[in-house]
Amino acid sequence: MAKNKLQKFAENETFSNLLQPTNEEVWRKNHPIKGQWNSTFFKNSNPIVLELGCGKGEYTINLSKMYPNKNFIGVDIKGARLWKGAKEASENSMPNVAFVRTHIENIASFFAKDEVSEIWITFPDPQPRVSKARKRLTSSRFLSRYQQLAKQNAIVHLKTDSQQLHEYTKALVQQNGLKLHICTNNLYGSGIADDILSIRTFYESMFLEQGMPITYIKFELDNQKVLNEPELE
Repeated sequence: MAKNKLQKFAENETFSNLLQPTNEEVWRKNHPIKGQWNSTFFKNSNPIVLELGCGKGEYTINLSKMYPNKNFIGVDIKGARLWKGAKEASENSMPNVAFVRTHIENIASFFAKDEVSEIWITFPDPQPRVSKARKRLTSSRFLSRYQQLAKQNAIVHLKTDSQQLHEYTKALVQQNGLKLHICTNNLYGSGIADDILSIRTFYESMFLEQGMPITYIKFELDNQKVLNEPELE
């Protein structure tokens, strides 16, 4: 393991804004923070916004600066990536930022019903093979997990370079009758890329340098629905 990665892991242990439970501590178990984010961690009643598969936490950090009246939590399993966001938030004393190192499969172990108001999914692994559709972060399997913790009609945003993941998510939204707000397969050619949508992650910058179009879809969750996979891949 690279020396600087070990250094980052060691520094991660010092950040009060970063939770790093073992998988055994949260697999099919509730973390003590569940249902307590507002009262115990943030000590306010502001809405909670998640960035899932947050990588270095670019959306978590930048949105927190734009919206000091909201709380932002980035979730990823890669500690070396989380280090960057956690360090910036720590050094700049950003009170509305937190990070959780865990698999997204464990997300319901950290958040109670109606605890989350909005979800961002930024450049996740597209899992292109049909056999791996259930591992996509916008699959019915994962959206059903989000239903357990999100408020009714919570907004979900997906930014990805993968046209396949974009079309798959669009088909899932339409098949399940979820409310679709925005859908474009070329964000920066659409004219809708405002300050929020123009936040660029590390991977997004790489894809843009390669000339790849960025897609974006914004839709609502309906916690009353049992979600099904789209008929078409």
